[in-house]
Amino acid sequence: MSDLQARFDEAVAQSKTLPERPDNLTLLRIYALFKQGTEGDVSGARPGAMDFVARAKFDAWEMLKGKSKEEVQTAYVELIESLKG
Repeated sequence: MSDLQARFDEAVAQSKTLPERPDNLTLLRIYALFKQGTEGDVSGARPGAMDFVARAKFDAWEMLKGKSKEEVQTAYVELIESLKG
């Protein structure tokens, strides 16, 4: 396992024990970085307009399309570090 992968995995664990709940935009950013860092580019159809949460998650993930696994994992680690206080 690479050092970055180990740091990413640790940040994922730490994201569940943050001192306070991040705001919704930050939660979307965390979600999108995680999905791009673990699954790559978003696929499938965009959720319908009435499914607000799923659509927001899809759109946030789609904004990272084309970013490398290493790039988004690094951004994820940095974001979680900044939220730990």
